[in-house]
Amino acid sequence: MKSQALRDKIRESLTAVLPIALIIIALALTVTPVHTGNFVLFLLGVVLLIFGMGLFTQGADLSLLVIGEKIGIAVTNSKKVWLIALVSFLIGIIVTVAEPDLQILAGQVPSIAQKTPLGNYLLIVTVAVGVGLFLAIAMLRIVFGIRLAYLLVGFYALAFLLAAFVSPSFWAVSFDAGGVTTGPMTVPFIISLGVGVASIRAGKGQEDSFGLVSLASVGPIVAVLLLGIIFRVNGLDYPYEELAAVETTRDAFYAYLRGFLDYAEEVLIALLPIFVFFLLFQCITRSFKKRQLVRILMGFLYTLVGLVLFLTGANVGFMPIGRTIGEELAKLWGGWLLIPVGMLIGYFVVAAEPAVHVLNKQVERMSAGAISASSMKKGLCIGVSISLGLAMTRILTEIDILWILIPGYAIALLLTAFTPPVFTGIAFDSGGVASGAMVSSFVLPMAIGACNALSGPGFIMTQAFGCVAFVALTPLISIQILGIAYRIRTQKIKRNFLTAEEKILEYEVDR
Repeated sequence: MKSQALRDKIRESLTAVLPIALIIIALALTVTPVHTGNFVLFLLGVVLLIFGMGLFTQGADLSLLVIGEKIGIAVTNSKKVWLIALVSFLIGIIVTVAEPDLQILAGQVPSIAQKTPLGNYLLIVTVAVGVGLFLAIAMLRIVFGIRLAYLLVGFYALAFLLAAFVSPSFWAVSFDAGGVTTGPMTVPFIISLGVGVASIRAGKGQEDSFGLVSLASVGPIVAVLLLGIIFRVNGLDYPYEELAAVETTRDAFYAYLRGFLDYAEEVLIALLPIFVFFLLFQCITRSFKKRQLVRILMGFLYTLVGLVLFLTGANVGFMPIGRTIGEELAKLWGGWLLIPVGMLIGYFVVAAEPAVHVLNKQVERMSAGAISASSMKKGLCIGVSISLGLAMTRILTEIDILWILIPGYAIALLLTAFTPPVFTGIAFDSGGVASGAMVSSFVLPMAIGACNALSGPGFIMTQAFGCVAFVALTPLISIQILGIAYRIRTQKIKRNFLTAEEKILEYEVDR
């Protein structure tokens, strides 16, 4: 049974990764030629992505989702508000501090790293504290029954207010921070935590199950903007370096060997605090029986191996070819080909995000099939397609990021007044989930390559960065529109049903 489930997961990941792989292969063989060695790295990366995603999603089902849900139920059953807040705060820090995507972002802000002995860890700790604080707020929202839309409006207003006091070169990094923190390690745990807490609130389980990821995404934005104000960041430079060509099979072997070792260490560091927290929870509560413990330990092993394979394939295989494709597209027709290609890639790249599969399945499960995983996938694909079109347009036109983010979030927040509350939570969660490892390892390098070719390395921080922020924005709108359509459709079905009942009653009276 377990082997069949794993085969199903790998088959799902194959269908998710194959479209984006075929698009990249078609580009590499036609309009954007790439070095043979980098092409070989990419093909190996595709294989690793397929098996890595399959193992990871199976592992998340067996371990992270189960643990998070049980912890959520336990802390809420305690009915101690301080305990709920404290546990949420600690979990937020634990699952964020070693998120792989966050490590990549932290390396891009050297001007802050040079001002403190903590180096890049200052940004990591800041983001982790932001996630922890806002996850605690999100949990307390469920306990006290506060509507999610009110908090989202207030906190995003605060974020844009803080942005007025920070250098424009820091805007993109700050809003990107909200996307990279909700990655493959964080999302399964946070979503299941919300499911566990909401499950004991009678009649509110479905509505309150979502929204934790959305608030956890706002926290890093606010925290990083405050960091920029405190350290008076006036400008950031991207340390652009030319890619080293892979000439031989030995070069490819060593590139992947280094990748395996580096990401094995990162994933171990990321999983260890969660594993220790799980052991402490089990020792205190004895919530899991022996058979469940074995399944959870097996799930941790799947998660570890799957995430190492996925991250190695994405970063070693996809990052070099992403930058090359961006540079080559920028040289064609004034760079305007970047927009349709970016939109095409955006439509398919979101399907290759492991955390997206976790969210879609959880949405389908919590809605008892009323909101299908396939409709969620389509809504996300459309949203991310538009976001990458906007990202490439910004590179070509050099528009400031806030000229897009402010109207975008205004529309998203306005839609909350017309969207069913459950869809508001799902939509804002989707924004954080969609901006994951594939965006960081392929789309962002593609934008960096294009920006370097068109404007030079001095514009990378202001024009290329922000892709993650756009990917986190557009699903907020597309999924809420899906929610409005869902409400209209269900109301129509109810009206038709009532009309049919009335006709039956009239017929009975006439008889």
